[in-house]
Amino acid sequence: MSQVENDSIHAGFLLNRTSYDRSRHTEIVLWVVTDHGPSRLVIEGEQPVLFIHTDDQDKALLALQQAEIPCHHKSLSLKTFQQSPVTGLYFRTIDMAWQARRVFSDLAIIPFEADFRLHDRYLMEKFVNGGLEFIGTPTAFESYTEYRQVRIRPADYSPRFSVVSVDLECSERGQLYSVSLFGHGEKGDVESRVVMVGEPVECAEEYIQWVPDEKSLLLSLVDITALWDPDILIGWNVINFDFRLLVKRAALHGIKLNLGRGRQQVHWRDRRDESGQGFITIPGRMVVDGIDGLKSATWQFDSFSLEFVSQSLLGRGKDTEDVENRMAAINHDFRYNKPKLARYNLEDCKLVWEIFEKTRLLDYLRLRGQLTGLELDRQGGSVAAFTNLYLPRLHRAGYIAPNLPDGGGLASPGGYVMDSVPGLYRNVLVLDFKSLYPSIIRTFRIDPMGLIEGLQRPDEAIEGFLGARFSRDHHFLPDIIASLWQQRDEAKKERDDARSHALKIIMNSFYGVLGSGGCRFYDPRLASSITMRGHEIMQQTARWIEEEGHKVIYGDTDSIFVLLGDDISCDEADKTGKSLEAKVNRLWKQVVKDKFDLECFLELEYETLYTRFLMPTIRGAETGSKKRYAGIKRTGDGEKLIFKGLETVRSDWTQLAKSFQTELYEIVFADKSPENLIRQYVEKTLAGEVDDQLVYRKRLRRHLHEYVKNIPPQVRAARHADDKNRALGKSLCYQHKGWISYLITVAGPETVEYHANAIDYQHYIDKQLKPVAEGILPFIGMGFDQVIGTQQGLF
Repeated sequence: MSQVENDSIHAGFLLNRTSYDRSRHTEIVLWVVTDHGPSRLVIEGEQPVLFIHTDDQDKALLALQQAEIPCHHKSLSLKTFQQSPVTGLYFRTIDMAWQARRVFSDLAIIPFEADFRLHDRYLMEKFVNGGLEFIGTPTAFESYTEYRQVRIRPADYSPRFSVVSVDLECSERGQLYSVSLFGHGEKGDVESRVVMVGEPVECAEEYIQWVPDEKSLLLSLVDITALWDPDILIGWNVINFDFRLLVKRAALHGIKLNLGRGRQQVHWRDRRDESGQGFITIPGRMVVDGIDGLKSATWQFDSFSLEFVSQSLLGRGKDTEDVENRMAAINHDFRYNKPKLARYNLEDCKLVWEIFEKTRLLDYLRLRGQLTGLELDRQGGSVAAFTNLYLPRLHRAGYIAPNLPDGGGLASPGGYVMDSVPGLYRNVLVLDFKSLYPSIIRTFRIDPMGLIEGLQRPDEAIEGFLGARFSRDHHFLPDIIASLWQQRDEAKKERDDARSHALKIIMNSFYGVLGSGGCRFYDPRLASSITMRGHEIMQQTARWIEEEGHKVIYGDTDSIFVLLGDDISCDEADKTGKSLEAKVNRLWKQVVKDKFDLECFLELEYETLYTRFLMPTIRGAETGSKKRYAGIKRTGDGEKLIFKGLETVRSDWTQLAKSFQTELYEIVFADKSPENLIRQYVEKTLAGEVDDQLVYRKRLRRHLHEYVKNIPPQVRAARHADDKNRALGKSLCYQHKGWISYLITVAGPETVEYHANAIDYQHYIDKQLKPVAEGILPFIGMGFDQVIGTQQGLF
């Protein structure tokens, strides 16, 4: 290492952060990506703080003195939401603060904000999210620069991450066969490498690096990681499978898994619950799992297996999803065809890489970090994002945050869903309120501190629900929403879809946060003042539309469905939609001004026209359904068949039902008779011509032995399959949750791999075709049994 004379300001992006005690003081370590390479920022001497009621000060100080826990205290100009003054207790080390918490627990002294990690509080109070600028005293090391005496401030900085995709292959007992890497290599170009255990063989795969044993594989992985020096390692279930196994195998061989920058050791930590999940920390690098990242970005798939997602997004994937056969193939190839196994291993890396590129997942996670301070690898995190944004503002307004509610809080009312009017219609308009809940927060000043301030001066406040009163002037959340809203509008203009999507998710999460018992700002008056105001807005909007002579047939949270009738052209429908949009928005501005003396940010938009539309009944009843409909939607690219909540978009229905529903609805919406189609589907089913479409695919959501009272078909199929596996000496596939594919046979449910009995075709007619048909046939005066009545007797 060497000392560098440099006092210039540098910009960077946070990769990971931590804090710990060292030599009787604290250190906060921030790893950042900069234009000049990775940097390690060390902030020394920050003091952990606990806030307590000032009334408890003397008792607390005496108890700390008796326990020999040094601290200093300070009276603060802060107060609780109950208006009680607080004292700050400051400690030299994190461990001392933890000891104090244990002492206070025995004395029933309540510390506030005690659960914040030192580095998180430090970053929040500096308003530093993803990007930052820093200055400090640098020391150059081989692969990074370390800075001490550091000062930081927020900055808008977009990094260029170096990324490597990682995947490994192993035996069923966890013995490592190979590890593949694909991504930015030593010179920044995209490279491929597969480290394979075994004797070298002549082959065309020049990317294979041969090693004699598993220990050498692990050491080679450490060397390649140091050489390629990625900021981010990506993979599929990469944390709780690949890295968990790497950590275990390294421990087995008694070696350190030094994958961090400067060859620092990785740190593994298991969750304190029964999930079986864990956390990996690699100093100077971040591990991002594709499954967790896509879920955070609100991507939805029937299955999050790499095969299913890659087929859905890329149109290609693995050759098979069959676990038993795949394991057998891997074992066979490791013994007899290692180049083939290397190609297979590397292909998984490439699939993950391409999924990340296709979805711009790292762009989303980076933007989320810049906006909220969440780490790139953070799952979910809505509560943490809200807290990061809100807490430092709250402190500057003179309040400390409350602790989490006891018992998890009470449920708040959900979004408004009106009773639907079932029917088969022509020309249905859909009008949506743009970001309804954020616009309610912004319009009616809904805010945690605003609620406390409003209750102090109720006569001047804005009335909410459940006794809530909100201050007109003292609040933060409406302004945070306004800023995010403006940024989203700019992102839309610039066609920056990733940024727009990130902003939308963050804005829309705030209602859920305020209604969650896992949030320290939870208060039923907050969430109810959003949702119940939403009910009021939707109901009043429907009344205004009906006063214009139109019929509202359905409403759901922020959308209203308006029937125009048969004799109207598309141009006339568009004109009506725009007219209703303008009138409703004008009325809401007037009402909000007259009743509340507030500026209105509610905005109704004419969203689309369905030229044909079906609102079905609840199955087996005459009542209209909710959150279930279908229609022909007019788009800029022509007409498109849309299903909402029906069998076609549900993963627990067979492909037979989905294909049948699509074709059936297209025919009915085109005013053609569906009789021939129905008979053809029944005939093909009974003749065994569509057996490949009869597979059910469902998730086992519990361990197999936990199903006791209710034994659904997928569990029966799983138990039957694992009984077979046990008898054949094979590994059990279905004991620990996961997905299962099965058929219904005359002997009951059987998995695809152990399907031996004849398929129960009548089951599929009665349980797959008939329910789909009965959803629409009554509206054209037909019945399923009536159509196929004469045909059934032929088979």
